Amino acid sequence: MFIDLRSDTVTKPDSGMLDAMMQAKVGDDVYKEDETINALEDKIAKLFGKSHALFFPSGTMANQTAIKLHTNPGDQVICDKYAHIYNYEGGGASFNSGVSCKLIDGSRGMFTAQQVIEAINPPDFYHSPLTTLVEIENTTNKGGGACWDFDEILKIKQVCKDNDLGYHLDGARLWNALVEKKETPKQYGDAFDTISVCLSKGLGCPVGSVLLGDEHLMKNAIRIRKILGGGMRQAGFFAAAGLYALDNNLNRLTQDHKKAKELGDVLLQSDYVKKVEEVETNIVIFELNKKYSENTFLKLLFDKKIKIIGMGNSKLRLVTHLDYNENQHDKVINALKNL
Repeated sequence: MFIDLRSDTVTKPDSGMLDAMMQAKVGDDVYKEDETINALEDKIAKLFGKSHALFFPSGTMANQTAIKLHTNPGDQVICDKYAHIYNYEGGGASFNSGVSCKLIDGSRGMFTAQQVIEAINPPDFYHSPLTTLVEIENTTNKGGGACWDFDEILKIKQVCKDNDLGYHLDGARLWNALVEKKETPKQYGDAFDTISVCLSKGLGCPVGSVLLGDEHLMKNAIRIRKILGGGMRQAGFFAAAGLYALDNNLNRLTQDHKKAKELGDVLLQSDYVKKVEEVETNIVIFELNKKYSENTFLKLLFDKKIKIIGMGNSKLRLVTHLDYNENQHDKVINALKNL
């Protein structure tokens, strides 16, 4: 049996989650009659102090909806060069909303308020796209699970306020940041106009993300979800998994972080590794010495029944998760030490 460290999306529902799903009271969510979906949306909205929440089949669709809520065709979104909305959403920002991205050269997927100020196009200069939205990602996927400094988040919020810009958080792995930094959902709800949070990364759910915001922004979210094909019927089975995960799988994220840090330490001591990004949460990104081939390295691990992913340019990534147990952890550490 393979040990799969490609992502925290590879997990499968445990018996407790499956029981919760099978006992879910469902209805037709397109008519807003699925009481389990409604309960999940209400719970997450209250957690973040927002008036509205909407369930989506994917984080990409939630982010794409947020972009459309904040922008008009021809506008420009400020984000980091590592941003998921730019790198991993299939060009959806341009396809779905007709917007372009102004990329900031940040550090590990994070940037400063001053960099945002410098990236804003002058609103009266009609030759350039109109800047209307700033988007950040916490934790940063391509940045190795890095957590933002919340003080910087608040500084960027002030820049957005001063320049009448929307402020969206791609919080696909925000749960990891909250647990690691001992922050609260309410802090983030107060800071951002819209937030997407994922239930199938880290928390172990099979499907689902939720988009949050207040009424003036979210009133059109359900229409955009419909346009994008995201309306589902008896989706409460998925929502029940989300409710179970929030009650049972949130605090245990610290175990994933601990294992990731231990793997990072092993890699740091290995002569085939050139660099390991600082490990804060459950993602480990490392770079091989130039004399070692990425494909060869992946095959060596595959032959030992361990799956990780290559990111190109001799960079590789592994992600710990709730299906990665102590026995598997010992085997991976052994394998890395003896490659």
